[in-house]
Amino acid sequence: MFTDMPLPELQEYRSTQVAPHDFDEFWRRTLAAARAVPLDFESDPVESPFDTIDVFDVSFRGWDGERISAWLRLPRTASTPLPAVVQYVGYSGGRGAAIDDLFWASSGFAHLVMDTRGQGSGGSPGQTGDSGIPGPANGGVMTRGIEHHEHYYYRRLYTDAARAVDAVRAHPRIDETRVSVLGTSQGGGIALAVAGLIPDVAAVAAFVPFLCDFPRALRMTDNDPYKEIGRYLATHRQAIPAVMRTLSYIDAVNFARRASAPAQFSVALMDATCPPSTVFGAFNDYAGPKRISVWEFNGHEGGGADDLLSAWRHFTAVDGATGR
Repeated sequence: MFTDMPLPELQEYRSTQVAPHDFDEFWRRTLAAARAVPLDFESDPVESPFDTIDVFDVSFRGWDGERISAWLRLPRTASTPLPAVVQYVGYSGGRGAAIDDLFWASSGFAHLVMDTRGQGSGGSPGQTGDSGIPGPANGGVMTRGIEHHEHYYYRRLYTDAARAVDAVRAHPRIDETRVSVLGTSQGGGIALAVAGLIPDVAAVAAFVPFLCDFPRALRMTDNDPYKEIGRYLATHRQAIPAVMRTLSYIDAVNFARRASAPAQFSVALMDATCPPSTVFGAFNDYAGPKRISVWEFNGHEGGGADDLLSAWRHFTAVDGATGR
């Protein structure tokens, strides 16, 4: 069933999320500290059965110099610098297997899939650990350090994600001006954050994005992952102001307001995991050129192959518009 407002109201909805006064300085300082550490990019070829794609097991330095794993897939016969797609994965997943997801490299793009620190045990496996931090957490990672924005899990993950773009841009076979970011659910929220942190990415695609409009999301759904925070606050009742302040530093709405890259969104009107109004909260405030696909009868699976093809059309159109 529909889980939220009628579509005309969604199209007019505005999030109540407010950025803290030091939001920009906080993230400037965070990225400056990460970039003070050399990327130390490592790349090892992976044996595979493919005739047209080369796969590399790569890693780079992310948050606090910690090593982050990824897969890099490259079209084998490309003779000119490649456009690239950096992909972030959904909640609880990791980078998967080396032979997964050949769509982008088969379409002529370099394709980096970043592992997700401290996740990688649900659906697609990963191997990157997370820093130890003080304080209680409830399930997953949503409450890991949540009362302290300096120590919150997503500060580390967003930093890794921005450094993944830095790593791709430094690769000799990739055109640093033609790097786009992509994700679904958690990956979509991360892509929006990166678009706000690195405004000159070429394009962004965020499908049924998670991590948007926390003031509404936490009161609109009983589904995990948002519910992890609800369970935490049901026990830590006095922590609500501190938690909401922390979440304002990582809410994709605040990053969307700072983004300028052309964006393709999708939203599903029967999505009980990422309520449609939370997606529209980010979309309606997105500062750059934008489009959204509305899937009336879908849940959190979103548009599936249709979303993937819309991302390809979007990235191809943006890349073609550059005249390269």
